[in-house]
Amino acid sequence: MPPPDDQRLLAEVCLSLVRGVGPRLRENLQAAFGDAEQILAQPAERLTGVEGVGATLAGRIASAREEIDAQSELDRAARHGIAIVLRDSDSYPRALREIPDPPPLLFVRGELLPTDQLAVAIVGSRHATRYGFDQAERLAAALARAGVTVVSGMARGIDTAVHRGALGAGGRTIAVLANGLLKPYPPENAELSLEIAKQGAVLSEAPLLRPPMSGAFPQRNRIISGVSLGVLVVEAADRSGSLITARHAYEQGREVFAVPGPVDSRLSKGCHKLIQDGAKLVATVDDVLEELGPLVEGVPRPGGGQLRSVAELNLNDVEQSVLQAIGAAPTQMDHVVQQSGVPVHRVLSTLSVLEVRGLVRRVSGSLVARV
Repeated sequence: MPPPDDQRLLAEVCLSLVRGVGPRLRENLQAAFGDAEQILAQPAERLTGVEGVGATLAGRIASAREEIDAQSELDRAARHGIAIVLRDSDSYPRALREIPDPPPLLFVRGELLPTDQLAVAIVGSRHATRYGFDQAERLAAALARAGVTVVSGMARGIDTAVHRGALGAGGRTIAVLANGLLKPYPPENAELSLEIAKQGAVLSEAPLLRPPMSGAFPQRNRIISGVSLGVLVVEAADRSGSLITARHAYEQGREVFAVPGPVDSRLSKGCHKLIQDGAKLVATVDDVLEELGPLVEGVPRPGGGQLRSVAELNLNDVEQSVLQAIGAAPTQMDHVVQQSGVPVHRVLSTLSVLEVRGLVRRVSGSLVARV
């Protein structure tokens, strides 16, 4: 018999392979019975008591252990270097875990890092104009150079420009697919998916061999917004799927941004409507970085210390040194001068800048603290 952790992983994969069990229904089943092992152990007549579970689906779930070969899916993932990440794993994106209907598991090619908490999604039309391609690539590259992980859906058009912009800048990027990782879509982006995995991650909640299906794309969009601090839309018609991602972002409490375009362009209508409804207009990367607030938890910096707010990405070397010398608890000014190595008069002027940017607060005349 496999060890308990392996049994649990097998059960999770098995349930994910049952046709008809989507994220909302999975939440209903979990609320009624517990984890995947317990759900799969239920008789069909008990399963039909769960909202959304009819007799046919109940039969599929009840017989899944006998009918579905979950071990083959695990073996397939291992052969292709694909990790299966459960919701309670340390490598599962923390922000995604907190949305109303997080995927119970993710298939991941590449690597998810703690620094990926600092992520912004850029999405847009599959039928982009040259203007849209240029803006998407420019903004993705600028975010990547600033140290932000850039997220998109690897679709034709804007998404492809986004990933290429981040890769070209030497940054990290994450592609969230609606289909299985071994059925890359669109086919012409198969090579791109391998490039992304080397410099970030390609992930999906779909089984490895599942082909693209129209209903899966809107469902996928909640993951794009879920792993991100905010969503930036570049070119979208008034009924674009990108607006679904923006709606998910609003519902999940994420920031929403939009790039304006020509007023007579059909592909500007969605972005202009978002701006009218309160999305922040974006012309440069600073418009995004200035709007994003403190992180839920600190992100390790490559050179040491922790990044606690996106606004820190815009600081110069002196501002960084002063900020890193200040703790969450009230810190004496003399300690800041000593730890930062910055002259006292520069420390005082720098503290004023950091206070305006919402990164520190003055506790008293000689005490300051991180926000």
